[in-house]
Amino acid sequence: MSAKGNLTIKNEFKESDKNGVYRAIYSRRDIRGQFHGDTISEEVLSRILHAAHHAPSVGFMQPWNFILIKNFKIRRAVHEAYKHANSEATLMFSEDKREKYQKFKLEGILESPLNICITCDRNRFGPTVIGRTANPDMDMFSSVCAVHNLWLAARAEGLGVGWVSIIHNRELSEILCLPENIVPVAYLCVGYVTHFPPKPELESAGWLPRLSLEKLIFCDQWKTDCQTNWPKLYEEVQSYRNSYQE
Repeated sequence: MSAKGNLTIKNEFKESDKNGVYRAIYSRRDIRGQFHGDTISEEVLSRILHAAHHAPSVGFMQPWNFILIKNFKIRRAVHEAYKHANSEATLMFSEDKREKYQKFKLEGILESPLNICITCDRNRFGPTVIGRTANPDMDMFSSVCAVHNLWLAARAEGLGVGWVSIIHNRELSEILCLPENIVPVAYLCVGYVTHFPPKPELESAGWLPRLSLEKLIFCDQWKTDCQTNWPKLYEEVQSYRNSYQE
């Protein structure tokens, strides 16, 4: 228990525990090409799946399923689907970026020891779910929360995770024999890695810069900036950004 000013914070984590959470957040990377062949033990795999299963979900719907893919024939089919979608994607970029795009390794489907597809069952517990009445896509967002829980737990275990988003859902659904009401949300490549890059690959490559958080925070309404309307927060955000290294 710690006291800050006149406020006693009863449920705060110990400093070492907090540091572990933040370290996992700041050192998490989208891994594509650093996998090596070590097998993931069932004990570790169970832990990260439990972490994913404890994600927040709308109306406690828990719409996710986890398809664990070791079969190399299935993974080759997924890889072919990726190559098809990636060929389409290449043509969408301007000529000055196309060559650079083609040099990126954007998946580790065959190199990683395990692939996991996290899905969303849009019919789980019926058509009316608490919290999904006004926004029917909240079940999809819940499954994304499961993805992120798994990703952070995996990082804490020393496992790399890469999200392969360049696949058409219809092709992935056919390969994995998904029923019509089951939507593939994330296709993940999971495994131990040689290293975690110090920065996200696309940032290091100069593809896009990391945006400054203080420029993304508004107060009360859109484009009402915090520098003017909440200067102390603005200063703290700037100060914190300068105090950590990823």
